[in-house]
Amino acid sequence: MAARTKSAKDRPSYRCTECGWTTAKWLGRCPECQAWGTVEEYGAPAVRTTAAGRVSSPALPIAQVDGRQATARGTGVPELDRVLGGGLVPGAVALLAGEPGVGKSTLLLDVAAKAAGPEHRTLYVTGEESASQVRLRADRIHALSDHLYLAAETDLSAVLGHLDEVKPSLLILDSVQTIASPEIEGAPGGMAQVREVAGALIRASKDRGMSTLLVGHVTKDGAIAGPRLLEHLVDVVLHFEGDRHARLRLVRGVKNRYGATDEVGCFELHDEGITGLTDPSGLFLTRRDEPVPGTCLTVTLEGRRPLVAEVQALTVDSQIPSPRRTTSGLETSRVSMMLAVLEQRGRISALGKRDIYSATVGGVRLSEPAADLAIALALASAASDTPLPKNLVAIGEVGLAGEVRRVTGVQRRLAEAHRLGFTHALVPADPGKVPRGMTVTEVANMGDALRVLPRGRRRSDGAKDGEGAAGRTGGGPETAPW
Repeated sequence: MAARTKSAKDRPSYRCTECGWTTAKWLGRCPECQAWGTVEEYGAPAVRTTAAGRVSSPALPIAQVDGRQATARGTGVPELDRVLGGGLVPGAVALLAGEPGVGKSTLLLDVAAKAAGPEHRTLYVTGEESASQVRLRADRIHALSDHLYLAAETDLSAVLGHLDEVKPSLLILDSVQTIASPEIEGAPGGMAQVREVAGALIRASKDRGMSTLLVGHVTKDGAIAGPRLLEHLVDVVLHFEGDRHARLRLVRGVKNRYGATDEVGCFELHDEGITGLTDPSGLFLTRRDEPVPGTCLTVTLEGRRPLVAEVQALTVDSQIPSPRRTTSGLETSRVSMMLAVLEQRGRISALGKRDIYSATVGGVRLSEPAADLAIALALASAASDTPLPKNLVAIGEVGLAGEVRRVTGVQRRLAEAHRLGFTHALVPADPGKVPRGMTVTEVANMGDALRVLPRGRRRSDGAKDGEGAAGRTGGGPETAPW
């Protein structure tokens, strides 16, 4: 008797437990996420065909679609609304991810209380804490409202039941990795569970016109935990960043179907909760009566927001054969590159044999190339033990040939520096419109930039201090800046 061939219904199927990729045969390594030993058998894929069915609503010309239903409603937290593009759109689902302890739950509990009102109820569902623990935090940060409802659940069906009972306009779920569906196999936080929970809540949000904020965990590499499909399904993806030892917190938009993704919200975390910072530059500055060697100010762009930040450097004689290179808030590779440029192009040979420490003030992280000039000047000032002129900011990217390159948003950076009272700036060539009353010096290379040190030195080409730098004062004739 001829052996009966297996049908497609009887054939086993295999799925990667890390990313959810499926295949008809077993593999030792997943081709999608490159993980070893994660492909396991889970059953046969059913072959189905879908017939045409009844449509939920007729198709309309796009000009006849009512766009008023997608009008954003403010959350009561201006800095968060800034990143969201005006607020939360009814039916939108946003995912907020961040490291443990950064302040995600504190921020969203504050949002829940401020967004709640007589006509807009808010439901806060916690799967990580008990209701009494959340109440204690609400008392501490003054986030109490008669229209804010709190539930501690880890079952998806119970969460959907709360939606039928409360009928909220805003749902906050903390977190999506702690909720599980009894109809899906696997522990909470697994690929299948996260996919099912997110899909069910997205369908509920769209059907009810309810805004939803989901809290997401991150891996040790900083990526959002769970399947990448989660980021594709939601409408908005936000990253909550910050050093737990600093007060500053940043909410950065990664994906936004209703607004721009180049906005950043600034918050300050303190004992009484978290507050938005409309003018956060004060956190990154140290006000002094007299300038100190080894410090230089720059203006960085976080999204479209200019922030004035301070770079500090310290050099001391090394007691070991290999001098130390320590950085905080700065990229070690960029600091090393500035040291090489100063030694080779700036003819500063004392840096190679000394311990060098460089840092930023207030916990801000400077990663964009526009801070190169400030880093180089801070190092040169520390090496010569000579302070830079007071009220000076430095903006520009420095290349390996010692040239100072142009950067984006110079006019916005200069306007922010002028608003905070800074009167002098070092910038690359052609900075554009200069604020009235501000002296701007265009520098072409590191040799020109190093001439701002009051106690200068002769360069190898014989030029003395003050020669070669083009000075320009906003609103007036060209003058020598120093």
